[in-house]
Amino acid sequence: MKEATITRTFDAPRERLWEAFTTPQGLAAWFYTPPYTLPAERVTIELRPGGAFGATMVHTGDGSELPFRGRYVEVEEPARIVQVLENPADPDDPATETLTYTLVDLEDGRTEATYHQVGHLPDEQYPLIVQGVNGFWDQLEAHLGR
Repeated sequence: MKEATITRTFDAPRERLWEAFTTPQGLAAWFYTPPYTLPAERVTIELRPGGAFGATMVHTGDGSELPFRGRYVEVEEPARIVQVLENPADPDDPATETLTYTLVDLEDGRTEATYHQVGHLPDEQYPLIVQGVNGFWDQLEAHLGR
C-alpha cells in the first residue's frame, strides 16, 4: 500500500490545533513552506462530511500557484478529519489521496497529531510527502508558539 505517516507532539491544546486545521485564518498561518505563502482569502472550508475544501499557495517570487482541492469524508470535532485530495486539474480523476488527521489530547496542554496519507501516487512521491508535511508542521509549530 502506498502511504505516509507522520506523528508529532505540539505544545498546544487540541482545541488550538483544531482551529488551525479548520479555519481559513488558522490554515493560512501554517499550510505552506517558503517561498510559498497561503493567503487566507485563498482558503475555502466547508467543514462537514461531503463538504469541499481548497487552498491555493502563491509563490512569493513569480506568483505561480499551487492549488489543493478535495472534500471532507469524516469530521469528528476536535479529534479527527478525513479528507480526499483530488486532482485540481481533473476533479473526475479517480486516483485520489486519502488524508487522515488525528488529534489526541495528552491532558497536559500538549497534543499528539498524526497525519496519514494513502493513495495512488508513485512510490517515490511518499518520502517527498513526509518531507513536505514536516515542513508544514514546522510552520504550524512556529505559529502555535506565537
